[in-house]
Amino acid sequence: MALETWLIKVKKSITHSLDSARSSIPKHHHHHHHKSNVGVLSFEIAGLMSKLLHLWNSLSDKTIIRLRDESISLEGVRKIVSNDESFLLGLACAEMAENVRHVAKSISRISKRCHDSSLQCFDRWFDEFANSGHDNHGWVLSYKEMEAKNKKIDRFVTVTATLYKEMEELSNIENSLRKLSLQCNNKDYESSSIKEQKIIDLQQKLFWQRQEVKYLKERSLWNRSFDTVVSMLVRSVFTILGRVKLVFGLGHGYPPSLPRSLSTSATVHPTENPNSCNNNFVSGPLMKQQPEDFGVGFFESNSKLLKPPASTLGAAALALHYANLIIIMEKMIKSPQLVGVDARDDLYSMLPNSIRSSLRARLKGVGFSASDPVLAGEWRTALGRILGWLSPLAHNMIKWQSERSFEQQNLLPKTNVLLLQTLFFANKEKTEAAITELLVGLNYIWRFEREMTAKALFECTNFNGLLNLQSSSS
Repeated sequence: MALETWLIKVKKSITHSLDSARSSIPKHHHHHHHKSNVGVLSFEIAGLMSKLLHLWNSLSDKTIIRLRDESISLEGVRKIVSNDESFLLGLACAEMAENVRHVAKSISRISKRCHDSSLQCFDRWFDEFANSGHDNHGWVLSYKEMEAKNKKIDRFVTVTATLYKEMEELSNIENSLRKLSLQCNNKDYESSSIKEQKIIDLQQKLFWQRQEVKYLKERSLWNRSFDTVVSMLVRSVFTILGRVKLVFGLGHGYPPSLPRSLSTSATVHPTENPNSCNNNFVSGPLMKQQPEDFGVGFFESNSKLLKPPASTLGAAALALHYANLIIIMEKMIKSPQLVGVDARDDLYSMLPNSIRSSLRARLKGVGFSASDPVLAGEWRTALGRILGWLSPLAHNMIKWQSERSFEQQNLLPKTNVLLLQTLFFANKEKTEAAITELLVGLNYIWRFEREMTAKALFECTNFNGLLNLQSSSS
């Protein structure tokens, strides 16, 4: 009973303290604080900031050089996506611009809470900047300013992430204290002194945890105003779009300070002569959609370019399915002796009708025997060559898809895989021909391994039988 009385007093004391704290805040002040500070939205904003940091890093000199010299030169990309460098660079630019647009859309929603009228109309100013390059508010930062701003943003992201973890811990402590208080009614639980000590310890832990959360709220985005936070987001996304235009030579939209930061080797020049007067890579479809000439918006023209042609796996909604199919075959080809009949049947059930038809045509007239080790070796070499250029695109497809799923949970992509490096824009007929070739070769080496295994077992059985015969006769 004494413990129960003590618990009631503790509960009343805590309630009274909270009520006093609330009543001490003037109503008008409380309303203004709630309106101007981001509060719980800080976690969503931290996610946006992380995406902006990732976008900026994906436009670094090093990454752009790798894109130009390696990514668009992948053998698989050249074989089944396109051999047109201008078209591939157009896809890269369009996807980066689309990523910027998605982040800008989220910023626009948050900007409506700002007091600054120019920030409230961010979406209008951003579209104007994208289409015409006009930066009426001077929001585009120089490279040096952007690097300094990113360090500040990175600190905010880190502290806000820590705040999230500490708030979860605070919730866990509060729940533990609540459960312990309920268990106090159970007389068989523990002695009064032990219960008392556990509650005191939890109360102390709760006090310090609240202090930690309070401290982190002051240092993180939580207690920053919408105007302060959105201003950082706006300047970053303007500068990133300016960087996209600079890197891909889209004419205007960046301050004079940005070009000085970009090394000559990192500038995209698809033409043979880099000093040509036409440095824009968009000599293909995107060039025809120049917004200043035909009234089509910058983002609209890029979205159109990202729509896969009818001849591609993306248009047929088969890119992800074929990626999984290729990866399964890759494992089987590496260890055909471990593939059972059921696994082979499961693989066959994954094949669409178009591949089944071509596979049947290729296997027509093929004998049942697969005992030629030379032919098996040739098939392994051929399959290795095909997988050498096809497998990277399949793995990239899985990475790209999984990263987009993670982004929906406010997590970040870990790589810079672009759609052009996946099966999304791959030609359907060419990809299916390559898959059919893999299946024909897999069929042979699978049967070869089974025949060799059966032959070895037969010889082993005969040898054991001979030994038994000899031992019985002796």
